[in-house]
Amino acid sequence: MAKDEKGKEELQPIIKKIKKGDHGHHGGAWKVAYADFVTAMMAFFLLLWLLNVTTEEQKTGIANYFDPQPQVSSEISGAGGLLAGQSFSVDGARVSEMDPVVNSPDPTMDPNPAADPKEQSLEDASDKQLQEEMTKREEQKFDELKQKIEETISSSSELKDLAKNVVIDVTDEGLRIQIVDQEGEPMFPSGSAQMYEKTRKLMEAVADIIKTVPNAISMRGHTDGNAYRGGANYTNWELSADRANASRRVLADKGVSEKRLANVVGKADTDHFMKDAPSDPRNRRISIILLRQAGSSSEQGGSGLNTTDTIQKETRSYKKSGGAVQFP
Repeated sequence: MAKDEKGKEELQPIIKKIKKGDHGHHGGAWKVAYADFVTAMMAFFLLLWLLNVTTEEQKTGIANYFDPQPQVSSEISGAGGLLAGQSFSVDGARVSEMDPVVNSPDPTMDPNPAADPKEQSLEDASDKQLQEEMTKREEQKFDELKQKIEETISSSSELKDLAKNVVIDVTDEGLRIQIVDQEGEPMFPSGSAQMYEKTRKLMEAVADIIKTVPNAISMRGHTDGNAYRGGANYTNWELSADRANASRRVLADKGVSEKRLANVVGKADTDHFMKDAPSDPRNRRISIILLRQAGSSSEQGGSGLNTTDTIQKETRSYKKSGGAVQFP
């Protein structure tokens, strides 16, 4: 304490020195506030985008989803969720606003290549075009069956020796499978309709294949030109018919429906395999004909059997021929 000139004590002012220091960054609170601001702005712009791209139905769906009072959706839709079964994109909209990176098209290529003719619709095809297409498909099916029968016989240890007794061809009537006698290799005993066991097995192999298709069947028996002695009550007519009927029973036993039988015919010696040799053993045979299904419309009549490969039109119904044949 100091004294003044008169000797009195004088109070000295107290001076406090404040040292200024570094205030730092005031902590991390500003970062949290800034993050909240950015999040809010992002949500705001997302909301604007949603309002711009959604339809009225979608807006209604979103509003119903966030409605605090649940209610049954009255919208006719496949879903009752957020967008009520709708997508953000309008019909025909592009997935992306940016053009995809693709290779430059070849200028020599047709920009609109034709579809596979087999897959093209024949809705506008004419009757003639339908007829031609049906016939073409049936020919292909016959070729497949022919090849399958030949492969089955040649691959069987029991039947491969009888391959020469089977003659298969495609005629105007359909696929013809003939079980033919060969010199020294008959299919039936002479003058009998009781077939050999080897003949039965051969017939059964054929039956297993033809029962997979729905075509109607014509069974025909043939004999050679050697007639019975005069006055006999049993002739080549009876023999050929009995052999055809015996063959029919084998097919029936193997599961071929009798509803598919168009006819069972005995032709005797009126239709030789070897035209110029009436006594040739090859004239003795059984013919199994898978009749064509293409060829006549419902207006012309038919049996009503349909193939799985038949071309159908809503305004037309095509069926196979009725199995009518011309006999000599």
